[in-house]
Amino acid sequence: MTATVLTARALLLDMDGTLVNSDAVVERIWRSWSARHGLDGDEVMQVVHGRQGHASMALLLPDRPVRQNLEDNERMLAEETADTDGVVEIPGAAAFLASLAGLPHALVTSADVPLATARMAAAGLPLPEVRVTAESVGASKPDPEGFLKGAAELGVAPADCVVFEDSAAGIAAGRAAGMRVVGVGPRAGLHGPDAVVRDLTEVRVETLGDGSLRVHVG
Repeated sequence: MTATVLTARALLLDMDGTLVNSDAVVERIWRSWSARHGLDGDEVMQVVHGRQGHASMALLLPDRPVRQNLEDNERMLAEETADTDGVVEIPGAAAFLASLAGLPHALVTSADVPLATARMAAAGLPLPEVRVTAESVGASKPDPEGFLKGAAELGVAPADCVVFEDSAAGIAAGRAAGMRVVGVGPRAGLHGPDAVVRDLTEVRVETLGDGSLRVHVG
């Protein structure tokens, strides 16, 4: 793999698939939901990564009332929050987050606060001080709102942010926000990030004299 070096003033980090491997839970919950609605589980799993649940439901069941999707989403969030079996860190995530202590970074996730808190704890990872969760936005990824809010909270221009993402929806959101995107994991490379890594052991961040960050990828 060719190494890439990006310069930034802040890093915006997705959670599921990027810092935390929650695939086991996501598979259990969504395949059960698929069966209840007579949908093909494999096709559903192609849609759900990176989006808020109700946004995925709107794509999968386009004729269903929004209120029903929102109610279903609340139930599923509660199920996901209670089920942390198999939730582990993405390799290198703990060391990566430790290296960002005191540097401008934020968590930007489609999970709500209880789910983000439960999954980060289950994976043994600290929650970044700045967090943009499902409650913070009006539109789910692939809309760029979450990443733009993260940049604004850190006081950094979008063009000076680097996003870490694993999903098609998340990578599209980062791109739409005018940010550069590092793809993490096997899904990411299919969706045109600026650089891609197997996991976070392949990322190193250093601080430059002017306060900007140099991100070594690969």
